[in-house]
Amino acid sequence: MDAESGGCGAAGARARNKSWRSEMVLAYQSLGVVYGEVATSPLYVYRSAFAGGDIGHSEGNEEIYGVLSLVFWTLTLVTLLKYVLIVLRADDGGEGGTFALYSLICRRVGAGLLPGAGGDDLKEPRDGGAAAAPPPPTSSVRSALQQRRELQWLLLLFALLGTSMVIGDGVLTPAVSVFSAVSGLKLSMVNEEHQYVLLPVTCVILVGLFALQHFGTHRVGFLFAPIVSLWLLCISVIGVYNIIYWNPHIYKALSPYYMYKFMQKTQVGGWMSLGGILLCVTGSEAMYADLGHFSQSSIKLAFTTVVYPSLILAYMGQAAYISQHHSFEKNHHIGFYVSVPEKIRWPVLGIAILAAVVGSQAVITGTFSVIKQCCSLNCFPRVKIVHTSSTVHGQIYIPEINWILMVLCLAVTIGFRDTKHMANAQGLAVITVMIVTTCLMSLVIVLCWNKNVIFALAFLLFFGAIEAIYFSASLVKFHEGAWVPIILSMIFLMVMCVWHYGTAKKYEFDVDNKVSISWLLDLGPSLGIVRVRGIGLIHTEIMSGIPAIFSHFVTNLPAFHQVLVFLCIKSVSVPHVQPEERFLVGRIGLKQYRLYRVVVRYGYRDVQQDSLEFEKALVSSIAEFIRSGDSDQNGYLDGSDSPYERLSIISKGLPFQEDGEPDGSPESSTLKETNPKLVSSKSRRVRFVLPENAQINSEVRSELQELTEAREAGMSFIMGRSYMKAKSGSSLIKRITINFIYEFLMRNSRSPAYAANVPHVSTLEVGMVCQV
Repeated sequence: MDAESGGCGAAGARARNKSWRSEMVLAYQSLGVVYGEVATSPLYVYRSAFAGGDIGHSEGNEEIYGVLSLVFWTLTLVTLLKYVLIVLRADDGGEGGTFALYSLICRRVGAGLLPGAGGDDLKEPRDGGAAAAPPPPTSSVRSALQQRRELQWLLLLFALLGTSMVIGDGVLTPAVSVFSAVSGLKLSMVNEEHQYVLLPVTCVILVGLFALQHFGTHRVGFLFAPIVSLWLLCISVIGVYNIIYWNPHIYKALSPYYMYKFMQKTQVGGWMSLGGILLCVTGSEAMYADLGHFSQSSIKLAFTTVVYPSLILAYMGQAAYISQHHSFEKNHHIGFYVSVPEKIRWPVLGIAILAAVVGSQAVITGTFSVIKQCCSLNCFPRVKIVHTSSTVHGQIYIPEINWILMVLCLAVTIGFRDTKHMANAQGLAVITVMIVTTCLMSLVIVLCWNKNVIFALAFLLFFGAIEAIYFSASLVKFHEGAWVPIILSMIFLMVMCVWHYGTAKKYEFDVDNKVSISWLLDLGPSLGIVRVRGIGLIHTEIMSGIPAIFSHFVTNLPAFHQVLVFLCIKSVSVPHVQPEERFLVGRIGLKQYRLYRVVVRYGYRDVQQDSLEFEKALVSSIAEFIRSGDSDQNGYLDGSDSPYERLSIISKGLPFQEDGEPDGSPESSTLKETNPKLVSSKSRRVRFVLPENAQINSEVRSELQELTEAREAGMSFIMGRSYMKAKSGSSLIKRITINFIYEFLMRNSRSPAYAANVPHVSTLEVGMVCQV
């Protein structure tokens, strides 16, 4: 008995040690992916606080002590307390970010404007890592969001505002980080030579950074964590050296009393300098947005044990040096590099540039990820998404966005040419995203965590008050660079709102103009036309009824395929949909009609299958649906009482094998099908493999055989091309939005992901004018 218990204890200890080792590895890796931006903030925080001329550097050191105290408490309260200890707990199936909070709220409330956020006809799929939530209690907040459409729009606009500011941060952060790192050359050059070097070097590094994005980070990603670790070690050692050598009593400045003395002396100037001090918390939102790549515990471990102490030592060291030096020619000469000992300045410069590149890389990748989420939820025009790694989740590259970011980043760098204006712009973008997160988080506390509204109000008022002060200080700098994120966010916000509005109107048109099932049943099994061999795949946005495009085909074409599949690809507001819950298959009409409906669901972080894999999964799912006898144990209905609208979850498709059997080979316990390519090839055969001892009747065998023959003949993809027009009598704003802006975005956006690799010879595109 003792031996048995001892063995169990040893096994448990080994499991705990393995778990801790894995968490330590994740924490180490997170340094290079999550903390690159916040780790490089010491390069420009003090410089930005003093460069505006709002505060000076007096002999009494009230200013530098006050700035250090503000940096310490801002970093502690906002980054450590708010994000690390509270916000990181609000994950959406392991994912974080503005859209994760929004989708979490919408699903728990049962109301939303995005697909799958509460207005879906299908029951919400179970997320790949999320436990089933308890039924939410009723509350006035929940009832108001469910019943009032304007509140739903306001919530969506708020989420889109935060997202647009994140995209703007993707423009500003590389410019600020790289320019600040390269500015160390000033102290190593005589006279004014740096004026002819800083800008070209910064632009070359930025162009190289964006030009290398299409290679992905998986080839050099293993270097990111060592670079950031080396940088954190470097600034920590320099900070400790400066504290010991210049001012060992600098720790006293961490007291909130020095904030009071700072504001008492500087007054309006001190308030305006908060826009620069704010930059000490840049990268805090990235911590939450990258939650899907790491675990909560690993991110918390890395920040509390490595990043936070290193940053505090770095800021204290700089303040210790500056407190003993008052001979700066100008206030904007106050910065990181003046506190670096001259003997190691060049190596530190090199490490700083590498760390700035790593931090910028993380922000750019995060911007790609945010835009992918927006595309998945119909809030951004479709763009080309390239997955740069087949093994690492979330590493993507979007060519159009990459080059737009590069052009805007270079324009900001060349236009401003100094850290002051760029930092003002970045500060406003950062604090706006934080305010959005605070407001959404307060709703999560009430609606998702089922806490008392007092806790939500306390969270909102405490952190909202801090962020409102910083926001007001950043907004005052409108004419000194803060206008950039406002203009950028307004442009991106307009694009996202117009695209979402147009897409919603198109969906409403499809629903209003769909054909009833009874119309189809009246046509009979032949549908009133000649049925030819092959599979016709008709894409539709609706999950019930018959799309109007099909009635158009039946009316105008003399023949159609023997097997018809109405395909609906649905993006839902969960991060991931488990593979066994991805395919829902149903039958339209009687069996002899050979009409099927397939709904394929993807989460907003899921990678959609390529055309070949998708086609295999589609055909095998239909085959399994036929073999299983159309039984629906889960009761999935798509909003209709008709028995022909029932959908079944196909957890695993009917497998098949490829071989080289000739056409005349005898049939055994398998059913034959051609190699699943977009254009059929009869030189290779594929056979459906039935389970052992499977008993199927002649009717099922005949239907499977007909599916096989149809597949042998080939598959055609029928897709509609909608031309949106506002109805006559519509308002001027609606006509401009639909007829010009949305149509322009439609013409210049990519095809849906599933249609990107479909051969032109297999595609039939039909145009329709939608009067909305």
